[in-house]
Amino acid sequence: MFDDLDRIMDVMAAAFDPAWGEAWSRRQVDDALAIGNCHYRLVSPQGQPVDEGEKAAGFSLSRTGYEEEELLLLGVKPEYRRLGLGRTLLDTLRDDAASRGAQRLLLEMRKGNPAEFLYSGFGFYPIGERKDYYRLPNGERIDAITFACNICNAIATGLH
Repeated sequence: MFDDLDRIMDVMAAAFDPAWGEAWSRRQVDDALAIGNCHYRLVSPQGQPVDEGEKAAGFSLSRTGYEEEELLLLGVKPEYRRLGLGRTLLDTLRDDAASRGAQRLLLEMRKGNPAEFLYSGFGFYPIGERKDYYRLPNGERIDAITFACNICNAIATGLH
């Protein structure tokens, strides 16, 4: 049997390349969820909510703020990529965030992250850059790019 935190950590271990140092620790995820304004979703390989005790193929973790929802983490196990699970998680995030009163979605990622293709296809656009924001395990520094997606535009233009 797996609890939800176990499932999140299982996906993160498979989905996040340690060379980039982007994975969160179990404590970081647990602490974020304990705050109360963080939300997560787990999906099965078929894109459905996971059943009790079932391993997850992907997850998202977000934080609600005033009229905004920030995507903190999104991961899909490599063997389930390119099956639409990332898009399913983004669709669900958009709908959940709208129900919580968010007007737009935000995310931040390292420059050059291949997930940018997924996010830009969903309607995210760059709104800022932080020079040398991320420090890789080898000491190298990489810029972070902040993206936004207006929820009402994503719904109105059929981006779901």
